[in-house]
Amino acid sequence: MGFTIANLLTIARMVLVPAFIIFVVSNRPAWALAVFATAGISDALDGFVARRFGQGSSLGAFLDPLADKLLMIAALVVLSLPDHPASFPDFILVNRFPILLTILTISRDVLIVLIALVIHLATGLTRFPPTLFGKITTVIQVMTVCTILLYNMLGIRSTAVVPGLNRLTLAATVLSGFHYIVHAARLAGSAPDEGR
Repeated sequence: MGFTIANLLTIARMVLVPAFIIFVVSNRPAWALAVFATAGISDALDGFVARRFGQGSSLGAFLDPLADKLLMIAALVVLSLPDHPASFPDFILVNRFPILLTILTISRDVLIVLIALVIHLATGLTRFPPTLFGKITTVIQVMTVCTILLYNMLGIRSTAVVPGLNRLTLAATVLSGFHYIVHAARLAGSAPDEGR
C-alpha cells in the first residue's frame, strides 16, 4: 500500500514542524499553540483513518512515530533556547523548557533507538511497541509543551505550574528510560533462537 490518506495526514504533520518553529522564534506563541494542537488532531485523525478504512501500512508505522518525535523534539529544543540569540535577536520566552531536560530527553530517545537497533541485529525482532510508561511520558511532554505555550501566549510567568510540569517530565523521562531498558532486556531474552 502506497501513500494513503492516513499517510498524507502524517506527512502533513511533519510539514507543520518548521511552521511551529518559525512561530515560536517569531514570538507568536498563540500561532505556535494552534499549530501544535493541529498536529495533535492530525495524529489522532490519521490513526482513526488507518483503522477505520484499513489503511495501516509499514510506511505509516514508520512515519507516524517519526512525525511525533520530530515535532516533540522541535518543541523541546525551541522552547529551551536562550533569549535574544544572535540569529533571532528579538526572540524571548516568558516560560521555557529547561535545556538540561531537553538534552536528557533527546539522549533517552537516542538510547531507545540504539537499544532497538541492537536487539534487532541480535535477535531479528522488528516490532517494538511503545510501553505504558513511554506513552505516559509522551502525554506529560505534550501537556508541558501546551502549558508553556499557553502561559507564553497569555504573557504570564508561571512560578508553580510550568516548573511543576517540568519536574514531572523529568521524573517520567528518567523512569520510562529505565523501564524501557528492562523491557528491552526481556524482549531480547524471550526472542526465538532462530533469529540470532
